[in-house]
Amino acid sequence: MPNKNVLLTGASGGIGKHLSRYLAQNGYNLALQYNTNPEIIHENLKDITTPAANYKIYKADITSEQEVTDMINAAKSDLGSIDILINNAGLSINSMSWKLTSEDWNKVIAVNLTGPFYCTKHVLPLMKEEKFGRIIYISSVVPQIGVAGTAAYSASKAGLGGLCKTVSKEIIKSNITANVISLGYFDAGLLYQIPENIREQIKDSIPKKEFGNPIEIAECINYLCSESSVYITGQTINLNGGLY
Repeated sequence: MPNKNVLLTGASGGIGKHLSRYLAQNGYNLALQYNTNPEIIHENLKDITTPAANYKIYKADITSEQEVTDMINAAKSDLGSIDILINNAGLSINSMSWKLTSEDWNKVIAVNLTGPFYCTKHVLPLMKEEKFGRIIYISSVVPQIGVAGTAAYSASKAGLGGLCKTVSKEIIKSNITANVISLGYFDAGLLYQIPENIREQIKDSIPKKEFGNPIEIAECINYLCSESSVYITGQTINLNGGLY
């Protein structure tokens, strides 16, 4: 769906870099959120020339409702509308439940759940006005299978499912869909926070016996953003190589 405007959070992260390149190459106009390292975004997209995608970057802390509001207003002013919201930004702080501090719990919940809520809340009036919208939440297989040491991350990503289900019911009459993409272990991003020996154990536990290609995430998003996916809403799509 060329010429649609996408707000992508976490654009400077591992998965975000793959998504922004794919979307730019496929003609979407991009509003790219980052919290640190804007140079990563520019470096990632500097060689994208066809089709000439338009992108703008916005520094915003998505755990601040005011900064989210300011970012969305700026993106609307720059691009004219926000047709697609991809809630991709994520944070993981690992600790056994009895050792996890309240501070770390609150940080993870704020980035992974409260931030997507703020983005959804403030982008929906624009989508309702246009009578079109696609909202995508990037979740994880972790709350589906249970992984020791991930209490905050798991709870926050599980919460996206409930948020999505509720939002999808509220907005369906406005030609807006909301879906979750639940990711297994992909060859990018947070995977490389895990020690190499543990990564090999994880790979061996995947029925496919390999980590996912991030392009598959982008192609799934591309489909969910198309006119062909209007009947898919409130769903969780599992991309995990058979892990769950």
